[in-house]
Amino acid sequence: MPLLGYGRKWQNFINVIAFSITACEESGNRREDHFTDASKGIVGGKGSVTEWKDYLLSRFACYLVAQNGDPRKPEIAAAQAYFAIATRAHEIHELRRQQTHPPT
Repeated sequence: MPLLGYGRKWQNFINVIAFSITACEESGNRREDHFTDASKGIVGGKGSVTEWKDYLLSRFACYLVAQNGDPRKPEIAAAQAYFAIATRAHEIHELRRQQTHPPT
């Protein structure tokens, strides 16, 4: 969250996660495979425990979060550019592999 320019306030980031989870599910993927619940109990004053929502993200989930983030944030813009370049590099690699080793 902070690495993508959203600071430390979860409420500023929860919509990005929610949209990303929806995109994951609507594309036929299982949420649990990409957004693993990593919630924690934080002990507060007088021993009260507050549940702190957190996730472990797969690479695909990171991609979805970058795509659903605010592109006006330099960190989101950089993440979007990274995934666009990485996708194109993979496409070129796959094309070269197919040209070198055509299907039989």
